[in-house]
Amino acid sequence: MRLPVMPPVAPMLARAVPSIPEGAMLYEPKWDGFRAIIFRDGDEVEIGSRNERPMTRYFPEVVEAVKQHLPQRCVVDGELVVVVGDRLEFEVLQQRIHPAASRIALLSRQTPARLVVFDLLALDDRDCTGLPLQERRALLEEALADAAEPVHLTPATRDPALAAQWFKQFEGAGLDGVVAKPLSGTYQPDKRVMFKIKHARTADCVVAGYRTYKGDEESIGSLLLGLYDEEGALASVGVVGAFPAARRRELFAELQPLVTTFDDHPWAWAAPADGVRTPRSSEGSRWNNGKDLSFVPLRPELVVEVRYEHMEGARFRHTAQFNRWRPDRDPRTCTYAQLEEPVGYDLADIFR
Repeated sequence: MRLPVMPPVAPMLARAVPSIPEGAMLYEPKWDGFRAIIFRDGDEVEIGSRNERPMTRYFPEVVEAVKQHLPQRCVVDGELVVVVGDRLEFEVLQQRIHPAASRIALLSRQTPARLVVFDLLALDDRDCTGLPLQERRALLEEALADAAEPVHLTPATRDPALAAQWFKQFEGAGLDGVVAKPLSGTYQPDKRVMFKIKHARTADCVVAGYRTYKGDEESIGSLLLGLYDEEGALASVGVVGAFPAARRRELFAELQPLVTTFDDHPWAWAAPADGVRTPRSSEGSRWNNGKDLSFVPLRPELVVEVRYEHMEGARFRHTAQFNRWRPDRDPRTCTYAQLEEPVGYDLADIFR
């Protein structure tokens, strides 16, 4: 099903900038979920991902909510999110991408997803992508005037000072930053014409292993990072990668003296009793059955400073970025205590 006036649509994208831009902008919270284009034609609903892949089967509760709260014929751009307590939980949202229909049905009841709408691409037989954002926003507000949970219209403001306040406050509810959109801009699929401002922090992490670069067994693809928890156990927190080609091979040679076996390594095959996944127990990706996530263990003696945006539970939400080596740092001092904790914020206030 496609609305007659709409071809398949890729989402409009944003490029990262270091600070909130001023000018004729509309500012919105940056939601931390699955980007989705929603097509509705009466009782027919399709949910497409950022990569234009179908996600409809994974979110049956969202399909029903769309039928209740969106106009009869429309295409909207938004974000699928899951709320646990008073914050967004991306890891819980990821669990919805599952092959078993019974599992999807269970999770749709236990941790139902919500749809946060922030743009209007078509309404009835009208293609709205050529309209400036300020007109699309007005039409969207009118179209969703009677919408109710679990469908939400994203908050928006033209005040950069308020956007800066949101940037600080909303992180405590699990949001990802702020997006700035030119008010005069049309909807341009797959073009980076918006601006995103995301949180950036640094942390000193233990290097506990590496994965080789695809197609080159003597080149580093990524380093596995760890932090010590309150019990003194080395927890897996994420990876750092994106090294230049020449540096990848140099780094491979530099790390060889630290290569060890799994006999004394903290990340063994089996997951702990509480079911938490470890790098060693996750060598087969649940998102890509053909992807090899095996790694080479290293003695935890090397410390690296990385840049990260925010935490998702006990791990970095996104791949960390290399900052510098820390030969002066004792690996045992690399604990969670160094991480900055955002002040909590009630999601209900944002949705209101």
